[in-house]
Amino acid sequence: MSEGRNGYMPHGVEWSTLALILACHGGWLAALWLLPPVSLALTVPALGLMAALHSSLTHEALHGHPFRRRWLNEALLFFPLSMAIPYGRFRDTHLAHHEDELLTDPYDDPESNFQDPAIWTKLPGWRKGLLRMNNTLLGRVVLGPLMGQVCFMAGDWRLARRGEPGIVRDWILHVLGLVPVIWVVLQSPAPLWAAVLGAYAGLGLLKIRTFLEHRAHETAQGRSVVIEDRGLLAFLFLNNNLHAVHHRHPGVPWHALPRLYQTRRAEFLQANGGYVYRNYLQILRNYLLHAKDPVPHPLWQQEK
Repeated sequence: MSEGRNGYMPHGVEWSTLALILACHGGWLAALWLLPPVSLALTVPALGLMAALHSSLTHEALHGHPFRRRWLNEALLFFPLSMAIPYGRFRDTHLAHHEDELLTDPYDDPESNFQDPAIWTKLPGWRKGLLRMNNTLLGRVVLGPLMGQVCFMAGDWRLARRGEPGIVRDWILHVLGLVPVIWVVLQSPAPLWAAVLGAYAGLGLLKIRTFLEHRAHETAQGRSVVIEDRGLLAFLFLNNNLHAVHHRHPGVPWHALPRLYQTRRAEFLQANGGYVYRNYLQILRNYLLHAKDPVPHPLWQQEK
């Protein structure tokens, strides 16, 4: 592969990613022990930052970083600092999401926020209202983590009842990892509610990334966004804001994505039809209180 010849693909252990994983866990512990005596108002956002970074690191792990052995990567991220979705379920649904021909499909893309128009017309008014609010950036950040968790758990409950393999196992492993996380919180000066609120804040931060990373488009390559941000959010998202680059080269680690993008910027933007934003401030200004997309998939009837 061209990215391998040009040094984008890792060889051996990725020490920078491993160091970041250790630093994330250390930062989470520091926020629990050092900040509560100073201010809980600082503790909650600090825990949120660590939870968001931890979730981004789990994304790196499922794509094969920092080790070439899957079990080592999964062991490193075993403790769910964001508390919400089992690692195994995130791994399986996210890899299914990488079937680019199915991106934004209301049924076959596990990360799609679009609804089948035929289903949409039958939804009660209160649910339509919630989904419309969820399609604004503010709604996605505030309501999105709760709505996503409820829908995810309901879907897994249905799969488990049908006997889908791996669902119960992954939730059991999640609980086994969550128990020591909660135990550590209870030993710290931070109240449990602050840790839970911090985890929720971290999930809300991640919703900024996922808010518009895919759009309805006739071509698969035209569905993934590029956000040319290089600030704090880009770091927390481990450069996954360069989402079109990640989808074309999912094995390239986070630290190589900016160089790959800059080297082939024109090619990526031509392929995704110019679906690009300068930074997250531009997105905040445009969509804080306004929806970027309709809830019912705008191309679904045409495709079906």
